[in-house]
Amino acid sequence: IYIGVADDGSLPGLSRKDVSRVNQLISNAASQHARSPLLVQTKNVVVGEEKIVIVLTVPKGIDKPYFDRNGVIWLKTGSDKRRVNSKEELRRLFQSVDLLHGDEIPTKAGIDRIDRLRFRDFLRDIYKIDLPESPDEFLKLLQNMNLACENGFLNLAGVLLFSENPEWIKPEFMVKAVSYPGNDISVSKYLDSEDFCGPLKKIYNEALAFIMRNLKKIQAGQSINAPGMPEIPQIVFEELLVNALIHRDYFISAVIRIFIFEDRIEIISPGHLPNNLTIEKITAGNSNIRNPILASFVAKKLLPYRGLGSGIRRSLEEWPDIDFIDDRDGCTFKVIVHRNPRLDEPLKKAEQPEYVDLKVHLTRKHEPLTDLQVHILELIRTDPKVSYEALTEELNKGRSTIMRNIQKLKDAGLLFRVGSKKSGYWKIMT
Repeated sequence: IYIGVADDGSLPGLSRKDVSRVNQLISNAASQHARSPLLVQTKNVVVGEEKIVIVLTVPKGIDKPYFDRNGVIWLKTGSDKRRVNSKEELRRLFQSVDLLHGDEIPTKAGIDRIDRLRFRDFLRDIYKIDLPESPDEFLKLLQNMNLACENGFLNLAGVLLFSENPEWIKPEFMVKAVSYPGNDISVSKYLDSEDFCGPLKKIYNEALAFIMRNLKKIQAGQSINAPGMPEIPQIVFEELLVNALIHRDYFISAVIRIFIFEDRIEIISPGHLPNNLTIEKITAGNSNIRNPILASFVAKKLLPYRGLGSGIRRSLEEWPDIDFIDDRDGCTFKVIVHRNPRLDEPLKKAEQPEYVDLKVHLTRKHEPLTDLQVHILELIRTDPKVSYEALTEELNKGRSTIMRNIQKLKDAGLLFRVGSKKSGYWKIMT
């Protein structure tokens, strides 16, 4: 803030008497008119003869949100400001500064709603302890594990993770899945549809099974009696489903939706990316824990967990053709996993691939291969288990460039992956 600058941009400045008075006003405002008090910085800059401009700097605070002396929170909107009045705005504000989390909000469910068998098995598997017999000890254990509140009721994390029939307590936190015959949502035509409810682990297992049974299978060089490999590796949906269940916004009363179309699979979670996260940041491996209690239990192997912030990157490594849409107006986060539209197309006899020199431009679309794609195929032919890291080093190209060209080779029907990332291998179809 510059004090001593006119609205037209001229510099009338302040007299030395004004400077003393204004500095006192600044000190009073920072210490008495805001809670918590602000630590501000001022600097006097001489402009012309005996005139001074005060440069006032207010550093970003660490004690948000701040209140005025009347206990009001103000929100800046353009050149104006307004009071924060609604509970929704207050929740968002406290959530953005890590003072409130959706998974810790209290519910009306008592500890008698805990599935004691499920919770008993968890305690034995993870902590090697038995379920307490005494109700008081049981409540104390739940409180110590951040699953129950001080008033003796379960919080949302306790309900979602270990309660019997959580959909009876919180019916809005479930997953709805539909498989459609085309590429658009249809009101009356669908191939498969199911709603998934229960504890998070049950929802995860059943939703994953729904996706996998609605994917196409490819023989991938296996015998005719083999079940075939899924067109998209299962690990992709393992990571994306865990991300949707754990990092969704539980302040929004809405379900997670899964739509399966002919050309793509969509997973739509309530809530846009929190705080300063962007698509670029999450694809680079950055993360922001929206629901820390749920995340801590996932880390205890309640759901497949392979490291904080690595799920999105791992999905892209296994299947680069994924789009992420952060819809801040609609308050949703959408993941679009694109399918190979030519997977089931029968090749005409003239298009049947034969073993030829890789420099021959042979693809299902008769599009020429680039020199880089030819080199990639040559290296894969030499070593079918070659890693992305080895390819980037050998070809002196960025990882994203290698992944993009491999995806083009897969789309062209020349290359596909057999097995997982760690133990699988590449197979060339020509």
